[in-house]
Amino acid sequence: MAYFDAASAAPLHPVARQALQASLDEGWADPARLYREGRRARLLLDAAREAAADAVGCRPDELVFTSSGTRAVHSGIEGALAGRRRVGSHLIVSAVEHSSVLHSAEVHETAGGTVTRVPVDRAGAVSPAAYADALRPDTALACLQSANHEVGTEQPVAAVARACRAAGVPLLVDAAQSLGWGRIEGDWSLLTASAHKWGGPSGVGLLVVRKGVRFAPQGPLDERESGRAAGFENIPAVVAAAAALRAVRAQAAAEAARLRELTDRIRTRVPDLVTDVEVVGDPVGRLPGIVTFSCLYVDGESLLHELDRAGFSVSSGSSCTSSTLTPSHVLKAMGVLSEGNVRVSLPPGTPAEDIDRFLSVLPAAVSAVREKLGAPTAPRTASAPSGSLVLDALGKLCPIPIIELAGVIGDVPLGGTVRVLADDEAARLDIPAWCEMRGQEYVGEEPADRGSVYVVRRVS
Repeated sequence: MAYFDAASAAPLHPVARQALQASLDEGWADPARLYREGRRARLLLDAAREAAADAVGCRPDELVFTSSGTRAVHSGIEGALAGRRRVGSHLIVSAVEHSSVLHSAEVHETAGGTVTRVPVDRAGAVSPAAYADALRPDTALACLQSANHEVGTEQPVAAVARACRAAGVPLLVDAAQSLGWGRIEGDWSLLTASAHKWGGPSGVGLLVVRKGVRFAPQGPLDERESGRAAGFENIPAVVAAAAALRAVRAQAAAEAARLRELTDRIRTRVPDLVTDVEVVGDPVGRLPGIVTFSCLYVDGESLLHELDRAGFSVSSGSSCTSSTLTPSHVLKAMGVLSEGNVRVSLPPGTPAEDIDRFLSVLPAAVSAVREKLGAPTAPRTASAPSGSLVLDALGKLCPIPIIELAGVIGDVPLGGTVRVLADDEAARLDIPAWCEMRGQEYVGEEPADRGSVYVVRRVS
């Protein structure tokens, strides 16, 4: 079985496993105590903090360990907003941030704060100028991920940090996906990360708050971790996380070059092997181990099952793999196809043979799913003015509305329109994306008693 979902959780690094086992015997005591066992635990905790701080590029007393990367994000945003409440309550985030950031933004709005969500281009990157334009006199905090977790696109952190610094606004960087590959450049103010992304154990996060940043920890105060992370430290896990970070960093340059070659192979070969595919994300400015593509006329969940049966563990941002049946907010913000979405994220050490085998089984897997779905033999239509056609796709989940649209677009003359009536949220994203891929014109969306009407004009 080839594990291709390292962006969700990387396999435990061998060095982390060794450090975890070794520290279980020495790091079980309370590091706040002055007796021998407590002093041993404190030495382990301090050494781990110094190693992690060296990897981040900060002072050890600026870094605390939290119970997860999500907890680090929540604590970092809450503390920074509270520390600057006299300035204002305006928060800036990008539209493609991790859900932990976006959920914090929603809570902030509910409490009466204001939030600006900066859009991204079709590659998934923000514009530094857009961040600069979003800054206001009452802006308390800005947040930006170092690289996107779904498509791998790297963000212009250094440029955004300069704009924020010039305005006197702290920038929080979610570095979960990229910290294992290197330090985050730029004059950022706060940083968060998660150990299971670089081969450390789960349940360990990092929160860095630079000296001079106004920060007021929220919730009941605790004397541990400078009052910024309550609860007894999981010292064996923290030691293992720091050891894994140091180990992956030692090999990062060479491994990044190797994985980039493998993902480049996927990016270039998939469109040749599979028809109607859109490879998404920045082709150059991206993390070395992530490549994402979407396939027309494919149920994403079914495709993942087919690949799982073939021996490959991948993930997806398709709406059909989500309990909410709504498209990935990242793909939606980018305006790219969401149906049949596959994210391949390679852990360090992935052999080239696994990539070759993946490329060999992918075409058959996609064909099998497309064959199972098929286009409905008699899509429902209603009478319409000359040169136009109404396609009733109510109650049908994507990709079925797209399959039916493809089946009837040739029934209208050039210049004619197809009006697709659909109530699946994914249609709002996938119909315009289909038009761009197939050279048709997306006219726009109109309200309907149920769902929406999506108007497509045939131009080819």
